[in-house]
Amino acid sequence: MNKRRTAASISALLALGLGASACGGGGSSDNSNSGGGSGKADAAVTGVANPTTKKGGTVTAEISNAPDSLDPGNTYYGWVQNFSRLYARTLLTFKPSPGKDNLQVVPDLATGPGTGSKDAKTWTYHIRKGVKFQDGTEITSKDIKYGIERSNFAPEALSNGPTYFKTYLADDSGYKGPYKDKSADGLKSIETPDPYTIVFHLSKPFADMNYLATFSQTAPVEQKFDKGASYQQNIQSSGPYKFASFNESTGATFVRNPEWDPKTDPIRKALPDKISLKYNVNQTTVDEHLINDDTTVDIQGTGVASKTQPKLLVNPKEKAQTDNPYAGATQYLALDNKVKPFDNVNCRIAVQYATDKAGMVDAVGGSVKGTPATTVTPPTVAGYKKFDLYPTPGSKGDVAKAKQYLAKCGKPNGFSTTLTARSDRPDEVQAATQLQESLKKVGINASIKTFPSGKYFTDFAGVPDWVHKNNAGMMMMAWGADWPTGYGYLDQIADGRAIKPSGGTNLSELNDPAINSEFDKAIATVDNTQRNAEWGKIDEMIMKQGSIVPLYYKKNLLYRPTSAANVQVAAAYLGMYDYTTLSSTK
Repeated sequence: MNKRRTAASISALLALGLGASACGGGGSSDNSNSGGGSGKADAAVTGVANPTTKKGGTVTAEISNAPDSLDPGNTYYGWVQNFSRLYARTLLTFKPSPGKDNLQVVPDLATGPGTGSKDAKTWTYHIRKGVKFQDGTEITSKDIKYGIERSNFAPEALSNGPTYFKTYLADDSGYKGPYKDKSADGLKSIETPDPYTIVFHLSKPFADMNYLATFSQTAPVEQKFDKGASYQQNIQSSGPYKFASFNESTGATFVRNPEWDPKTDPIRKALPDKISLKYNVNQTTVDEHLINDDTTVDIQGTGVASKTQPKLLVNPKEKAQTDNPYAGATQYLALDNKVKPFDNVNCRIAVQYATDKAGMVDAVGGSVKGTPATTVTPPTVAGYKKFDLYPTPGSKGDVAKAKQYLAKCGKPNGFSTTLTARSDRPDEVQAATQLQESLKKVGINASIKTFPSGKYFTDFAGVPDWVHKNNAGMMMMAWGADWPTGYGYLDQIADGRAIKPSGGTNLSELNDPAINSEFDKAIATVDNTQRNAEWGKIDEMIMKQGSIVPLYYKKNLLYRPTSAANVQVAAAYLGMYDYTTLSSTK
């Protein structure tokens, strides 16, 4: 989900070789410097900071909240998608390499990329032999099929993940999911003709299938261990690390999985002996721990808090240990067009003009945090088209224009509404506060309500019933691409078919038949150039609706402590660090 520059074409994906490059490293000594070294700003953006090949040590990770779930089939958090690759292997994954090379899709559980039919409706993957779960059971194609069935067809138990498979598989309408449908065959549109082959039959062309195969929902699950939403308490590892302990409030500890065989895994080096993941640590405390070298990484990967930023930028020594990549993500404001007065397009356009985007960037920390946005899709995603339907002088807002559209929507004196934000994301709260001040200038009074990230989508902003009852017409949101194409970025936030009773990410409840149809047309276009042109067209259609107000294209100010080794930015994962390569000298 993430920072994307250029996307490989389907033909390039199909031409991928079977091998994947090894994790960054290359230095034989513990702290040899290549690819920029560890004591240089942005060293990990295009290279590997503090490379090592030495095994051992403990990676300590902290986060200011708790995720929706560590279950690979029940999550939509970018950092969990990245981190879960340590215990949940997928059909394909992104190449563990710094810079733009990280955007390449390479085999993981599969022996190679999927083979697609000419109409992109049938996709076949072959599975590596000899890969085992932590209990010694060999992983088969049926385990992968089951993982997809539970993650996409059991919303009563698993509601957090995206709905791509459910949308595109051929016979989903009558299937009730594995918890209700006890038939041995399960979903007929996924065939497993033998233990090492899996075939997907789609209802319509889907040219991005190899990108979807990188998703954690393709991780295998042993049915006998599955307990629905509580499966995260006893996840059976298919990767180099397994759970030693887990607590929904405090975090988890991971140790080596003795059944993991590096001969079957071309992706991971698995250098650390132990990984400690700690939840609900105050963000400024996480920052202090990083600076003091008491922790290895802020696992959320969104960068230090605004209060910490000056400490790093004014001190040459500290600045040398920072990385400032674009995140391939847009911070935006979702306007729910089912909540009055945002059911009127002119009221939505009034907010577009009222918003002081330049002031917001300054409020959250300046240029190291991003640049004012005019499109939903960030420039780093393939299919980006540069345009501005609601220009204002210096991106500072236009009070006169905003009042003009307020009059058109029958609210010349403004109105009151609720604005939500995530309480444990200081920059988002700061951005919401600045937005509140901008809106006051045109008579819009937004009452800010904050909620923890871990519940934001499952209990509040992602639950239409709650939004309607609480008049939450405005919701702060940040989004990065699920994979490096316009579809991977836009579908789950703008396609009406992605709206869910809870855990949804189409916060605007945008359900325009013309936009939905355009998504289908675009993803059926096999030609890469033509398909990318379609994404720019869809972005313009979304912006004309006015339901999404782009605020700024996000950048992360990351800090790597001295003991962090094999540090490299993962362009494919929101510009955070690559957790499959990260190790520690401690």
